[in-house]
Amino acid sequence: MSPSTIFTLQLVLGYVAWLLCFRAYIWPWLRSIPRIDAHRAIATLHSFRFFGLVFAVPGVVGLHLPGSFASFAAYADLATGALAMLALFTARIRPVFWSLVVAFNAVGMADLLLDYFHAIRAGLPTMAGELGAAYAIPIIYVPLLMITHVTAFYLMMRSAANPTRAETRAPMQTADQMH
Repeated sequence: MSPSTIFTLQLVLGYVAWLLCFRAYIWPWLRSIPRIDAHRAIATLHSFRFFGLVFAVPGVVGLHLPGSFASFAAYADLATGALAMLALFTARIRPVFWSLVVAFNAVGMADLLLDYFHAIRAGLPTMAGELGAAYAIPIIYVPLLMITHVTAFYLMMRSAANPTRAETRAPMQTADQMH
C-alpha cells in the first residue's frame, strides 16, 4: 500500500474508532450532565490544542513538511487552545463563557477544515512521513477534536431551541464538591 493510502485509511479509521467510542461512552455521559459541564469538558479537551505547535518544530516534523500546512495548523491550534482555556477561566461569568465557547469551537472547526484543505492542496498524504513524531495527531487526535466540535455546536443549537430551567440554573460543582 502506498503511504498516501495508508495515511487516508488510518485517518478514516481514526474517525470510525472515535465515533464508536463516542457513541458508547462519551455521548451518553455528555447528555447526562448539565449543559455547562458538557461544554466545560469539551473545552478542557481543546485546551490541549497548544500541542499543535509541534508542527512548527523541525526535528519533530520533517524539514519538507509543507509550510502552507504546518504554520497554519500550528498557530490556529494555539489560538483554539487559548480560547478554550479562556472559556474555562470564565466559566462563572456565563455571558463571557458562552461567547468563548462559540469562539473556540468556531475557530477550532475552521482550523481543522482548513488544515484538511491545506494538507490535500500540498499533497501531504503522499508525504505523510514528513509529519514525523506528529503523525499520530491527525490520525488519533484530530478525529476526536472534530467530533467534539460538532457535538458542541449540536448541544448549543439544541439548547437554544429547547432551553430548560434545570440546564440554565444548574449550579457548577467546584473541584472540592466533586470529591
